[in-house]
Amino acid sequence: MSSSSSHSSGSCIDCDLCRKQNTQMGLIVEEGGEGEGDDVVLVSPPNFSMVEDGIYRSGLPQPSNFAFLEALKLKSIIYLCPEPYPQENWEFLQSHQIRLFQFGIDGTKESSVTIPKHTITEALKVLIDVRNHPILIHCRRGKHRTGCLVGCLRKLQNWCLSSVFEEYKHFAGTKSRETDLRFLETHDALYLRRCLYSIIYQYQGYGSKKRRLLYGEETVQKPHITSI
Repeated sequence: MSSSSSHSSGSCIDCDLCRKQNTQMGLIVEEGGEGEGDDVVLVSPPNFSMVEDGIYRSGLPQPSNFAFLEALKLKSIIYLCPEPYPQENWEFLQSHQIRLFQFGIDGTKESSVTIPKHTITEALKVLIDVRNHPILIHCRRGKHRTGCLVGCLRKLQNWCLSSVFEEYKHFAGTKSRETDLRFLETHDALYLRRCLYSIIYQYQGYGSKKRRLLYGEETVQKPHITSI
């Protein structure tokens, strides 16, 4: 992913990982054993994409996606739905020592209901702590709640609002919600920075302009893990 400055001009938001994959099919093929026919087909979850190095987003993974998730070597998952995590998914996380952070946000379409600011802030604290990376963010379909969390991250990264909207609409498609766009427009990045004052921005790798978001070690707070 290119640096935030490139997005002020409305440049393409497709990530390097997606360009390397066959995104139309949602497949990656890994070489298996030495014999023919040993290739393993990995199927990505719906709406999967890379947000930043070590940060991914998608819809709810199905069992057919577990091999793909295993290849990502995830440490953590942020789950943005209030419903209990599916048992089969929970067992996969346990067997691979992947931590689950659940922040229950209602997926309602009601215009009077907005995403709780405190919930987004707490989820951001987990998201930007590199000790939790590689990390996957997902809700049910990977469109609205996931899009709002990623949009708030982009505002922290000083993306212009038009680029934040562009990325949100890229994944929401025809299902874009005005309530989500209003939330992203009015959610104060300065407020987020005050709440997350211990964040230190560091760039790793000058040539590739890779961004990493780190907590200051002296003021770091332990992430809140929500049990199922």
